[in-house]
Amino acid sequence: MDERAKIRVTLPRENPTPSYWQDPPHDIADQHTTKDLPDRADIVIIGSGITGAAIAWNLLKNVKPGEARSRNIVMLEARQACSGATGRNGGHTKAASYRSFLEHSSLLGTPAAVQIARLEYDNIQAIHAFAKEHNIPCDSNPCHTIDIVYDESQWTAAHEAVAAMKAAFPEGDPAAEYTFHSPEEVQSKFHCALDAGTVAGQPQTIYGGVSYPAGSISSYAFTTGLLKLCLSRGLNLQANTPATSLMKNRDERTWTVQTPRGSIWTKDIILATNGYTAAIAPTFQGVIVPLRGQVTAQRPGSKVPEKGCLPTTYSFIYDKGYEYMIPRPKGSRNEGDLVIGGGLVRAKGDGLEEYGTTDDTTVNEEISDYLADTLTRYFGGDDGKGNWGDDHPDGKVRKEWTGIMGYTPDGFPMVGAVPGETGFWMSCSFQGHGMVLCWMCAKALVEMMDGRDNEELKAWFPEAFRVGFERMRKRFQGRLHTSATVPPGPAVGGQSA
Repeated sequence: MDERAKIRVTLPRENPTPSYWQDPPHDIADQHTTKDLPDRADIVIIGSGITGAAIAWNLLKNVKPGEARSRNIVMLEARQACSGATGRNGGHTKAASYRSFLEHSSLLGTPAAVQIARLEYDNIQAIHAFAKEHNIPCDSNPCHTIDIVYDESQWTAAHEAVAAMKAAFPEGDPAAEYTFHSPEEVQSKFHCALDAGTVAGQPQTIYGGVSYPAGSISSYAFTTGLLKLCLSRGLNLQANTPATSLMKNRDERTWTVQTPRGSIWTKDIILATNGYTAAIAPTFQGVIVPLRGQVTAQRPGSKVPEKGCLPTTYSFIYDKGYEYMIPRPKGSRNEGDLVIGGGLVRAKGDGLEEYGTTDDTTVNEEISDYLADTLTRYFGGDDGKGNWGDDHPDGKVRKEWTGIMGYTPDGFPMVGAVPGETGFWMSCSFQGHGMVLCWMCAKALVEMMDGRDNEELKAWFPEAFRVGFERMRKRFQGRLHTSATVPPGPAVGGQSA
């Protein structure tokens, strides 16, 4: 893993695999709000995914459409707008907080673990509420989810974690609402086969299921809709304009951002660059490590109930890994399609070669083969007599694509002022968990920038998420929170370990 973390991070590559969500591209995909790149700005946001868009919204939300703005904000995007991880994920607004709660409690203390789980739950609610309030057409679908567990240690850990959460949260708190299901209930209620065959020499037999509130959304449609709201309030979006370098000016307080279309002088730079951060901020090389994820959109088999428009989302959890599945809801484009991603550990070396790469122009063929077979096994069983049936006559896989996520050594985002710098801010590295972290992290960052880093903010924003030198010196270990093992060590009272 050390060698993978050393691979030099590059800017986003040209001609990425076409994402299911970006076909066709949104009408602002190639937006240049002004024909020429401005030479000055108060704030430059680098990145136009959900983080960059949410930051822009929090900076501009009090400006009425068409009203003169108090700050000149320019957003730079290396490729088309929202063409990175946000436009390439599965659209799952699912926290699964119980799967990391024991680890967070062990490392940070129970109050901090509660705070993180609360932020994740609030983030999900806020996104769906915002989409509804602003009429963004993004297939917002608050619903329940089911985690189907195929590993005994994961099943045992789930019971321990849910019990710990119920003890730590007020009685009836929806952030700690979990229901356990027997294998027979999983089969009858969620239509999965009790026996999903054998993979890598391991039998895939259901131990049970865990259901709780979650949701699904087209994160690409949500974010481009949010960007349009920001554009109406004065945001200057410059797509296909990569930031190639950042230079501190002689006054030591302002910056020059260089691009192929010219340079911009600015008071504040904000990195919303997730897995690509180290490409323009080399101090984060090995600190924020890219990881390539892979997703497919599959047409449902002939026997899948409700023609694929299942009422819940799914995760399929086994030793060291998982897949997630989002049914496209009724009324959406390609309704009934099953968007399924994951399968990292099914590649050579448990997916080691997917770490450190920024190449989303290709797919991993081992993962492709595995994902193409997963739903037949999970719903049909090894004998093929379950709830999958025959593959769709037009073919099972409609679309397949990859995207680049960002991971830190301790498994937490990096949010706040870049250490040792003035006017340099970031909200990056969401561990493949962005749809339940980015919105609230963006809100917190703008609070910090506007001088409201006070007790009110500290009451809801985790200290462990703040960027700092100590965190940056840690050794990268890969993807965390996927095993059932709780790390040893004392709680440290809410401070980053």
